[in-house]
Amino acid sequence: MISVEGLKVEFGVKPLFQDVAFVINERDRIALVGKNGAGKSTMLKILAGLKTPTAGTVSIPNDCTIGYLPQVMVLQDDTTVREETRKAFADVDKMKAKVDRLQKEMEERTDYESDSYMELVERYTTAHEHYMMMGAESREAEMERTLTGLGFKRSDFDRPTSEFSGGWRMRIELAKLLLRHHDVILLDEPTNHLDIESIQWLEQFLANSSQAVVLVSHDRAFINNVTNRTLEISCSHVIDYRVKYDEYVVLRKERREQQLRAYENQQKEIADTKAFIERFRYQATKAVQVQQRIRQLEKIVPIEIDEIDTSALRLKFPPCLRSGDYPVICEGVSKTYGKSNVFHDVTLTIKRGEKVAFVGKNGEGKSTLVKCIMGEIPYDGELKVGHNVQIGYFAQNQAQMLDENLTVFQTIDNVARGDIRLRINDILGAFMFGGEASEKYVKFLSGGERSRLAMIRLLLEPVNFLILDEPTNHLDMMSKDVLKDAIRAFDGTVIVVSHDREFLDGLVDKVYEFGGGIVREHLGGIYDYLRNKNAQTINEALNKEKEPSEATTVKPASEDNTNAPKETKQQTYEERKAEQRRLDRLNKQRKKLEEKIEALESRKKELDELLMKTENAANMQLVNEYTQLQEQLSKLEEEYFSLI
Repeated sequence: MISVEGLKVEFGVKPLFQDVAFVINERDRIALVGKNGAGKSTMLKILAGLKTPTAGTVSIPNDCTIGYLPQVMVLQDDTTVREETRKAFADVDKMKAKVDRLQKEMEERTDYESDSYMELVERYTTAHEHYMMMGAESREAEMERTLTGLGFKRSDFDRPTSEFSGGWRMRIELAKLLLRHHDVILLDEPTNHLDIESIQWLEQFLANSSQAVVLVSHDRAFINNVTNRTLEISCSHVIDYRVKYDEYVVLRKERREQQLRAYENQQKEIADTKAFIERFRYQATKAVQVQQRIRQLEKIVPIEIDEIDTSALRLKFPPCLRSGDYPVICEGVSKTYGKSNVFHDVTLTIKRGEKVAFVGKNGEGKSTLVKCIMGEIPYDGELKVGHNVQIGYFAQNQAQMLDENLTVFQTIDNVARGDIRLRINDILGAFMFGGEASEKYVKFLSGGERSRLAMIRLLLEPVNFLILDEPTNHLDMMSKDVLKDAIRAFDGTVIVVSHDREFLDGLVDKVYEFGGGIVREHLGGIYDYLRNKNAQTINEALNKEKEPSEATTVKPASEDNTNAPKETKQQTYEERKAEQRRLDRLNKQRKKLEEKIEALESRKKELDELLMKTENAANMQLVNEYTQLQEQLSKLEEEYFSLI
């Protein structure tokens, strides 16, 4: 479909990339990866025809259409959501006008037997068929499905776009792009402004689409679910891995090890050759051999090695005072803006050392509750922040509080303490501020760069309670791994507001679900939450009836038991503590039973294989072990299900 040959781009002395060649085929799902600054966005712009390469060709068939969604664009604010989205059908409207014009011309003519009339009929038929193929008759329904899939409510359709944030307006642009049905879609960080439900909808849309897709994303789960091929930009070249991202990571590690061995061998060869030249340079009897070695040295093409993988870098939060046992206690907390109720009767307790996630659709109150905890906005009800709690808060506006007259290095050097000061350059490199970038002044940084710098600064401050609001939006995968490892090793309490499932997986042990003005508590990680609700999306989970054993719902007591005595409508603090201890014990028991069952099932599988062999058919020792093992499994499974 699209063929790239001999592509070269130069911005300075060293080419950004050169000798690039690859082909984009129909239904290809390609992840474009590489370190920050490798040229991913530039490559997308070249494919979209917005940039001209220094050399090489990009061959695109005349009937092939390409759609491109950049990270940042100029947005219009003079229409409603519906009117702005309808602009996606401009080509359909043109085709309809053409069909109407041809139909009118046919009605006005009477020379039905003439050649020109037959030609007119043929042109009308072709145009009408093209018009119908464009899905003209169902475009309103398709537009509504796309907008609701991306998180808009039907009541939003006729609201002015100026009332929405930049993130929501980017969703409108994404909807327009998807509705145009291009042959090839180029997406640059499409998930930055989407919540979990919208990301899952987009995954499903792209999976069912017949279009080719090339995307740049730092959401590992998203690109694994969408793509089947990985193009890596590395050392000014593009390497084509025809596998998903996770498989690419393994292959890339093997490839880099091979590069290192080849590089070391070449360096040894160069060193030996130089040593020979220096040793015999002035001996007449060795003049011929010396000249040969000099020519050999000149012909050697240096082997380039991929950028050093610093994902193994480990950050550790500096020591801090121990907080109280319960850093946050909410008793019937509610928040209302005017006539709009964001959430009501929120009653929850977060224990010291817990790492919890706030999830839900945008606008359901996740960041609002965080602001209540921070004391930034007023609320109704009782909210207590525990003894000795020192909060480290990260939100997008934190980036605006940095001193613009300091360099990147100075900003971090001012907060680093102890041995960590010796590793500042390594830390900056892990968050894409390596080399000269560390000497840039804050006032010259982009919004994304400031966010990353604010994140590093937070990681080095002595706190015992972290609140992170969408911390991964401007981080690449390596930086996210560094951050995730640091939070895992953090012995304090953490609240993470995030839509990044891969980042939350293995990090949090409890999920608070926001939806419909209610906050529900679910034990386990992010995938446990979706699996326990038997749901693929947040919206589906919200509509399901609560399973008592899987989730503790934090909602108004009156909704649960209207006729209950007043004193039982809201649990006391001590009752909640006792209930939480009971749930913790059940959870531990279930985990122990799961481990035992898994071990027995593994042994059962081994016995199955042994008993399948002829020589073991009459081995009574194996038969008896197999029988006893089945009995043990039945008892353990019965015990396990009794705890659910």
